[in-house]
Amino acid sequence: MSSAGTETGRPASAPARLALPSLVAMVVGSMVGAGVFSLPGRFAQETGVAGALIAWAIAGSGMLMLALVFQGLAVRRPDLDAGVYAYAKAGFGEYLGFFSAFGYWASACVGNVTYWVLIMSTAGAVVPALGEGDTLLAVVLSSAGLWAFFFLVRRGVKEATAINRVVTVAKIIPILVFVVLALFYLDADVFADNVAGAGHTGSLFHQVRGTMLVTVFVFLGIEGASVYSRHARRREDVGRATLLGFLSVFAVFASVTLVSYGIVPMERIAGLRQPSMAGVLEEAVGTWGAVFVSVGLVVSVLGAYLAWTLMAAEVLFVAALDDDMPRFLRRVTPADAPVAALLLTTLLSQVVLIVTLASDDAFDFALNLTSSLSLIPYLLAAAFAVKITWRPGGDPEAGRGRALAVALLSTLYTAFLLYAAGPKYLLVSFVVYAPATVLFAMARRERNRRVFTPAELVIFLLSVAGAVLGLLALALGWIEL
Repeated sequence: MSSAGTETGRPASAPARLALPSLVAMVVGSMVGAGVFSLPGRFAQETGVAGALIAWAIAGSGMLMLALVFQGLAVRRPDLDAGVYAYAKAGFGEYLGFFSAFGYWASACVGNVTYWVLIMSTAGAVVPALGEGDTLLAVVLSSAGLWAFFFLVRRGVKEATAINRVVTVAKIIPILVFVVLALFYLDADVFADNVAGAGHTGSLFHQVRGTMLVTVFVFLGIEGASVYSRHARRREDVGRATLLGFLSVFAVFASVTLVSYGIVPMERIAGLRQPSMAGVLEEAVGTWGAVFVSVGLVVSVLGAYLAWTLMAAEVLFVAALDDDMPRFLRRVTPADAPVAALLLTTLLSQVVLIVTLASDDAFDFALNLTSSLSLIPYLLAAAFAVKITWRPGGDPEAGRGRALAVALLSTLYTAFLLYAAGPKYLLVSFVVYAPATVLFAMARRERNRRVFTPAELVIFLLSVAGAVLGLLALALGWIEL
């Protein structure tokens, strides 16, 4: 068999079977990345301690509901692989399932760009030519990194997940050290002054709303075990890994945010260059603190990039196996690496990386777009949970009422996130979504089927209208990258 791959969609050897620790590492590894190192500055730009506490309470509760949804769906529908995408298709048809698969995949690709921007911004403190990760030199070096990882993951899923387990442990250590040191140096007076906010923040509601996309970004990956469910050794481990990963990461994220308010006045935190966590620790312990965090960031971000590259390619691959993506995306290597899906993933990240050159703030642009692209797949998964638990007989388990409540709360939370995101990035998301329908049309033609049903045509026209409006808004300067 050629190492270039096979069109059958099945590897020559049996796929790697992942036990619970490996699945938890996939979840934690994908969630702990660029976001945590940017949390102090991003929160300080929007809110004080009071708003941060409320924001984390809302985000923690909402994401816990979403985690419980994925846990429940893994048990109730063990026939569905690749989580987010499969649930949307089963609940709302092939076209919305395609949108969910593409949106989730695209959000992963854009999110991967934030990692390289942050690495280059970190190095930019030493090499000014790298700026804040948005210069031509930074993009060239980031591009080299993109393709280096392409060849690494192409070696196989089993090898990549083994590396991810090691990196997950390595990147958690500096974050925990940051929290402990910040607690030791915490100044109660500074913390008290940061409680209400600062002059650049608005009402408490405005403060909380302003942090919502940040919390979405840092919690991306909560569904990681579901995405990789076809590799799970035991199906029940998928739900357990989701909950264990979420709870551990939530505790870390909230701690990083809150202890930072006790080190530096929030106006100064808001003005720190990314990664802001390095600047906060430098204020507490000196230059070595910034160096320590910067090294930890590089390890953490590269590990998260690896995990997200695996998951992004997996979504495209499974969608192709189900005939919802073109058949060329089924190609795998003998080592079980979905090579065609991996190549397309790397190409989209490359395109977005180049686009960041035109952005005023490359990191914020990529972060917010990542969050917006992920909201529709999350909303469809939560709505599917409502659908299968709402109707009588849809969920024969004794806990149907509890499952329905969790599904409804999760749906309301994701709908609130769409509102909190505002129109800017939703319109840009449509610019990404609408052209992707070409892939859907290719898949339908390969099966000699009509491209659209009447209902699907309506959805397509709405997405095109959103894309046209988004392009018009960009051209006229109503929204900026």
